[in-house]
Amino acid sequence: MLRSHCLIALAFAAVFAPSARALDLAEVWRAAAGHDPEFSAARAAHAAGQARRTQAGALWRPSVSLEGGVALASNETAVRGAQFSAPGFGQTTGVAFDTSVNNGASGRVALVLRQPLVSREREVQQLQLEISADVADLEWSNAQQALILRSAERYFDVALAGEQLRLLVRQQTAVDRAFVEAQDRFRLGDRPITDTYEAGARAANLRAQRLAAETGLELKRAALADFTGLALDGLPLPLPAASPPSDDIGDLTGWLARAQEHNPTLRLAEAQLHAAEQEARKTSAALSPSVDLVAQAGRERLAGRGDFGSASNTSINRAIGVQLTVPLYTGGWRSARQTEAQALVDKAAAELERSRQQATLQTRSAWLELTVASSQAAALEAAARASQSRVDATRVGRQVGDRTTLDLLNAENDAAAAELTLLQTRARLLTNRLRLDALTGQLDEVRLQRVNAVLQPSH
Repeated sequence: MLRSHCLIALAFAAVFAPSARALDLAEVWRAAAGHDPEFSAARAAHAAGQARRTQAGALWRPSVSLEGGVALASNETAVRGAQFSAPGFGQTTGVAFDTSVNNGASGRVALVLRQPLVSREREVQQLQLEISADVADLEWSNAQQALILRSAERYFDVALAGEQLRLLVRQQTAVDRAFVEAQDRFRLGDRPITDTYEAGARAANLRAQRLAAETGLELKRAALADFTGLALDGLPLPLPAASPPSDDIGDLTGWLARAQEHNPTLRLAEAQLHAAEQEARKTSAALSPSVDLVAQAGRERLAGRGDFGSASNTSINRAIGVQLTVPLYTGGWRSARQTEAQALVDKAAAELERSRQQATLQTRSAWLELTVASSQAAALEAAARASQSRVDATRVGRQVGDRTTLDLLNAENDAAAAELTLLQTRARLLTNRLRLDALTGQLDEVRLQRVNAVLQPSH
């Protein structure tokens, strides 16, 4: 039995040594920001979205292209009734010129500049790209808030699992001590054998609970290590030392108003509706004319043999002017695309309304959970103090013979459960406050640090 006490004490010291450096919530969040694959994907998506803003500006800038090509080509030229004149030859009318090249080598090179001047379709494309970039910004903000929430949830999962194990180890130590004492007092004839049986049964039950708690803690630590890339073995995680003040919650009306204005999911739905409206506008502009400024310089040459011997034709052209393009017929594509685009607008509008309802419901639910948990925390603090007083009174009563060993074990078990429930409620309070901030688009590092400031290592 002495060996059992030593092993429990060593396990307790290894897991919960006060000299070990504590890992706080802010450190977990910073580590996750640099390690979590989901957040890395969101960061890359945001970078891609910013590139769309550059694309939007580039739509109205000039484009310059170099064109060239080679081919086998044939050409025949027949001119009749031409007038010919040259120094020393005088002037002759009715002249005929014939040239031909059969399967000759043709080469073409041209430098073309095109500057869009008027294009309704390009206007819509520009707006769509800008909206897409705005959506990427919103998604990035949402990903940052989601990372803070995931960090808090996984942090408290591990911290509470560690606290549960600590309380079980404490209980097991007390039960083992009571078991030894019950055996000794039974031998002296001071206690009945039932005290020994009760203490032994409770000790066996606690050993099973401790094994389950150790497994659960190990799994939660592994999940947090994968999330952050940190080595967590032996590092204690602080828990809230006190409950947040209830007057800091605020009224529901204000939270609902902020959610309608800043809720990330709602703002995303609004942006997606705007994008769908622009797509419908673009399809309605399919037959709109476009005007471009076009400048071109090119050279073409065809050389080879023909019916009249060797021949070559070379032409050089330069031009600058305005080009008008008016699409006339699209084979029914335009009307079908318009129908699809309008249906997608209706779908986006319905999803926006659904997002508005969900934002209101989720905000109301988070606020109610926060207020209820705040009231529960006050009651649980009183219950934890009363449970500890009950343990002290029961211990004294057992020493004088007014209480049994079972009474003391039950009191210690209830006190440990009350302490753990209080810590769970405090953690739920802090997590729900972060969740409420996220629902109203206000969750950031400042609010995370406020939560982090109320954490301290448990004793």
